[in-house]
Amino acid sequence: MDYFKFNNNQKPGKGSLLVSEPFLPDPNFERTVVLLCEHSDEGSFGFVLNKASAVSLDEIVEDIRDFSQPVYIGGPVQQDTLHFIHKADYLEGGMEISNGLYWGGNFEQLMILIDTKQIKADDFRFFIGYSGWGADQLEEELKADSWIVANYATPELVFNENGENLWKVVLKQLGGRFNVYSNYPTDPRLN
Repeated sequence: MDYFKFNNNQKPGKGSLLVSEPFLPDPNFERTVVLLCEHSDEGSFGFVLNKASAVSLDEIVEDIRDFSQPVYIGGPVQQDTLHFIHKADYLEGGMEISNGLYWGGNFEQLMILIDTKQIKADDFRFFIGYSGWGADQLEEELKADSWIVANYATPELVFNENGENLWKVVLKQLGGRFNVYSNYPTDPRLN
């Protein structure tokens, strides 16, 4: 029955957003939006954008003072690692994900910029861990209708949207039947 098919048939790529289908049973990805930083035949890699942790950056990096940016849970893989995305095209080594949106870069330079208050905190988002898929794994999850693909990650959407509302906002922007999905209750028994 087509009514229960969630996949929108868009192909994922670097800079795409993966939106979890409304009733995805995996607690790591329930009602999440993942920004894909890499997607190739070898696998895929990205960060959950809307799952805040209970810590701030200055609590987990000793050398940082007066920079209490929230840290997000990027995914279930290697949660002992710290990653970041940003809008700072001047940061050396940053890899462009999409127009004006970068991943990583020279961490020592970033630390100096933070210490000397030369960056805008709102231009950065930090993550513990990441989301990763092996070769063909994401494609299999797409065939199983676990994800909806949105091919329009913009710095404005990634950095300005309230994390708690991001899942609904992206679905509404996709329009049509996805707008309806954005209003599904968390627990279908409550419908």
